[in-house]
Amino acid sequence: MRKLFRFSFVLVLLLLAAPYVLTVLYAGGHPVSTLMLWRKATGAAVERRWIDFKDIAPVLPRTVIASEDARFCSHRGVDWTAMREVLADAEDGDVGRGGSTITQQVAKNLFLWSGRSYVRKGLELPLALWIDLVLPKQRILELYLNIAEWGPDGQFGVNAGAHYAFGRSAGNLSPREAALLAAMLPNPHVRSARKPGPGMRRLAGTYMARARAVDLGECGIRTRAGPG
Repeated sequence: MRKLFRFSFVLVLLLLAAPYVLTVLYAGGHPVSTLMLWRKATGAAVERRWIDFKDIAPVLPRTVIASEDARFCSHRGVDWTAMREVLADAEDGDVGRGGSTITQQVAKNLFLWSGRSYVRKGLELPLALWIDLVLPKQRILELYLNIAEWGPDGQFGVNAGAHYAFGRSAGNLSPREAALLAAMLPNPHVRSARKPGPGMRRLAGTYMARARAVDLGECGIRTRAGPG
């Protein structure tokens, strides 16, 4: 019994430590998300076309920051201000708003699972802090753009999403197309950049305006010249 307890304890420690080791290894390469692995294991479709950050239209990361995580360049993985605001909203009965940063979403997508859970959130927060500590902002953005779900039929990564929605690479997106893709998050099964409704188009217009104020240089990121 004691040996079984020790084995279980060591196994849990290894499982908890694995993401921290893998994060260091993910400074390079093309890692996949837990959802991609699950879909492959269950025989569901998975399409992912990796695209390096330097090849992505510069307007796209600016728009995603504007829509998903306005303080991405200044926080250290967790936006404590946004989290306090979410908690305050929850106390007032508003539970629809999320406060996850792009870095937290990378932690969730790479190592954890979807759905609301205090256990997942408890694992996600220190992981996000660690990811921000060991990876540069540009790599975090590159990972996010290549592992998030961007389409209704197993399209993972913004390149697959751009091909599905517009028939072109994520390197050749216009500001409007980038905004429509950003507006599709976080639920590409309900929202469509391919056939946007009035609400999606209004939201995309808002994100286009916000993206103009995003300076990737504040993150220490240099991009090629591009649209928007």
